[in-house]
Amino acid sequence: MQSSATRRAATEARKAQIASATIAVLARRGYAETTFEAICEQAGLSSKRLISYHFSSKDHLFEAVVRQVVEDAAAFMRPALDAASGARAQLEAFIRANIAFIAAHPEHVRAVQQIAFNQVPVGGDEQDAAVARLAALFAEGQQAGAFREFDGGLMGTALRASIDGVADRLVKGLDPDRCADELVELFDRATRA
Repeated sequence: MQSSATRRAATEARKAQIASATIAVLARRGYAETTFEAICEQAGLSSKRLISYHFSSKDHLFEAVVRQVVEDAAAFMRPALDAASGARAQLEAFIRANIAFIAAHPEHVRAVQQIAFNQVPVGGDEQDAAVARLAALFAEGQQAGAFREFDGGLMGTALRASIDGVADRLVKGLDPDRCADELVELFDRATRA
């Protein structure tokens, strides 16, 4: 008999498998062709009922995809952020790690773009949380004298929009190092004391 922890772990593993397959299908086939049948084929599932068992609707599945992308990005970026010391180094690490993640995970980017372009209402909380974390970084840097006075929420929104704005170009082959260099220089000039 399985313990409840074992069942929960199996359920979470199945949900992650389905979300990963959905990312691949969205990226390769687009929103219109992301059917439960296509996801089953990608994931190697025997029945689309396995998807509807774990996700009550396609929108619920797309919410899980956005969460998965956010979690994957956070895990990818964490070592660079942990290694950076001081507000300016943290800002640079945040930009470089974001750009590197986008360049290394084009399917993630395409999947989220497909969801956003088709106006599926998901991801707002994650976007707000990302801007709030940047605003906190800016506030800490301002207190330490590393950054000039400015509205941290507005600067965080501008930085997030800049990174999101170059995502499509990165997926299409823009040099990620050059892109990161330019954004680091731009936001260093915009924020430094």
